[in-house]
Amino acid sequence: MLGFREFEAGPDPFGRKFQVMFKWLQTAISLRNADTVDVKFILTDENGGRSEKTIALPHASLLEVSRETGRNMDDPWCARLAVLHLLHAVETGEDIEKDLVTVMPADLKRYARELARAEESETHAG
Repeated sequence: MLGFREFEAGPDPFGRKFQVMFKWLQTAISLRNADTVDVKFILTDENGGRSEKTIALPHASLLEVSRETGRNMDDPWCARLAVLHLLHAVETGEDIEKDLVTVMPADLKRYARELARAEESETHAG
């Protein structure tokens, strides 16, 4: 299963790799009056440079994808969805300059399908 607490990301378009550490997951209603689940990560590059990225998962989209996939919406699932978007952002450079990145519904659906396939593979392999 895709780990979300500590992992490596990259290389980015400039060839850099990052060690990533999960910091927290919380609803953003109390943080910034947004209806999202925010997942914050600390990225450290090979030279010790550090940055923070918050991946915002829109709550309505999470509920829709949860219903469509039959997957319960829980913290580990949300964190893993955020990891997939962070990996995409690092590898493509897309939105990487932003500290707060909101995942689009179509991307969220794609990541949920990836996770479902991975979970199914693990079930059949075990």
